[in-house]
Amino acid sequence: MFSRLEPTVRALLIANLLIFAAEWLLPSLFNDFALWPLAAGFQPWQLVSYAFLHGGIAHLAFNMIGLVSFGNELEQYWGSKRLLTFYTASVVTAALTQLAVTSSLSDIAPTVGASGGIYGLLLGFAMMFPNRKVVPLIPPIPMPAWLFAVIFAGLELYLGVTGTAAGIAHFAHLGGMIGGWIMIRRWRRRASPIY
Repeated sequence: MFSRLEPTVRALLIANLLIFAAEWLLPSLFNDFALWPLAAGFQPWQLVSYAFLHGGIAHLAFNMIGLVSFGNELEQYWGSKRLLTFYTASVVTAALTQLAVTSSLSDIAPTVGASGGIYGLLLGFAMMFPNRKVVPLIPPIPMPAWLFAVIFAGLELYLGVTGTAAGIAHFAHLGGMIGGWIMIRRWRRRASPIY
């Protein structure tokens, strides 16, 4: 299984696992590399570094399942460089969205996790392979990738607006999808003939 992973997905998976292990040994990683709100210790490198920290094993596991499930096929389709660019854009856009939300709410809680990047990969997968069947863990009902992405985006929007499931960066997840959408639109515009 591991040998079948594309190089960028494999590198991201290893980096996330190693950094998660390092969090136990060096608790200060969280303080320095989590995404802190603008008024509570934000540093520019946190726009990317937060995506390599996770709040627990389940958080890490779900994100890495998403990375492998969507990222590996996208890397086969796009190549390593484009996949890394896309993932990074999703992570950064998720961070910027989260900073805007925490600033508007005067929230001082930090954000961690690769979820913004994973939601970007989900959107990219749905745009590249809209009719590919996806079977979510809950409920395990096969559905086309485009519908899976729409359901997850709608759920994140609902949970974010209503404040349900507090402690989860719902708007960062949406920000990751927006970043992914912007990248694909940009690539498609560049590929279009100019008249």
